[in-house]
Amino acid sequence: MLAPPERLSRPALVVVDMQNDFVRVGAPLEVADARATIPAHQALLDAFRRRGFPVVYTKFITWPADTLLWEWSPECRPPTRCCWKGHMRFYPDVGKELDCTDIIQEIYPEPDDIIIEKFGYGAFHGTPLADLLRGRGVKSLLITGTVTQICVEETAREAFHHNFKTTLVSDAVSSYVPDLHAATLKNFAMKFGWVESSENLLKLLT
Repeated sequence: MLAPPERLSRPALVVVDMQNDFVRVGAPLEVADARATIPAHQALLDAFRRRGFPVVYTKFITWPADTLLWEWSPECRPPTRCCWKGHMRFYPDVGKELDCTDIIQEIYPEPDDIIIEKFGYGAFHGTPLADLLRGRGVKSLLITGTVTQICVEETAREAFHHNFKTTLVSDAVSSYVPDLHAATLKNFAMKFGWVESSENLLKLLT
């Protein structure tokens, strides 16, 4: 096993799909547990920005045309149009309409952050993410966001194949299926990377 400082060498934070159509109350693909991860996200974002480490946000965007993904997420079809870029939806917890693909306001990106729009589950497939990270000298990743067993896991496994030392932040990932959430964390820690709490990781960041 690598010592903690080595596996957190030259890190970036990757925040997966913490967007309105997943996190807000009443969203078509609502992950209620995602809202409980907001404080951990805020602490990590603050720590990374104070240290000048890169921050990446991903946005799950669905094609406005029938694709295989629609088969498994029928909410993406009209009239719901889940995760259609530019589609405005009313969310009762904030009392206003928002772009359904935008990042939630509580952890909104800053101008220097990287934003990756992806048309599938993983953030590396068909995107410039790997090149952008390498261009900034990144060697390791902390991955947060939602949904644990879908887009978070796919992104984390892709990171492994791109040779980034990768840690899933246990209290900053979320799911709507508790047993799959737990199984994903257990399996990832066995063969792909590390699983650690935000509290412990904040102590290890230098």
